[in-house]
Amino acid sequence: MARSYRELLVWQRAKAVAIQIYQATEQFPKNETYGLTSQIRRAAVSVASNIAEGQGRLTSGEFLHFLGQARGSLLEVDTQLAIALDLNYLKRDRYEILDREIYQVLGLLNRLIDSLRKGDSQFGRKPSNSETLKRF
Repeated sequence: MARSYRELLVWQRAKAVAIQIYQATEQFPKNETYGLTSQIRRAAVSVASNIAEGQGRLTSGEFLHFLGQARGSLLEVDTQLAIALDLNYLKRDRYEILDREIYQVLGLLNRLIDSLRKGDSQFGRKPSNSETLKRF
């Protein structure tokens, strides 16, 4: 049973992506410090933060709301990385690594969202948050 958001694979992977984003943006031009660098870093941190905040809420509906926010922030990061690539702030190989990581987190988020929305036939009933979280 997941007692903490820290036990969730999706949170662990989202946090790892945020760290990778910080490392990748260190090479962005200094004139982007308050522009794209700041925006992409905030969005990346927001993904893991929303997963944690949602898991701490009292209902599945509240959790779903925060997972939706995390998903939106993740897609924001994806868009911002594409812009950084087009501006030659990122090398293609670094972009492709980050892009793969983002889509793996997105897949985990989507599966968790679907499981919370629909319930899970594995349980024969709508699972509790803790039962659902054991797999994510």
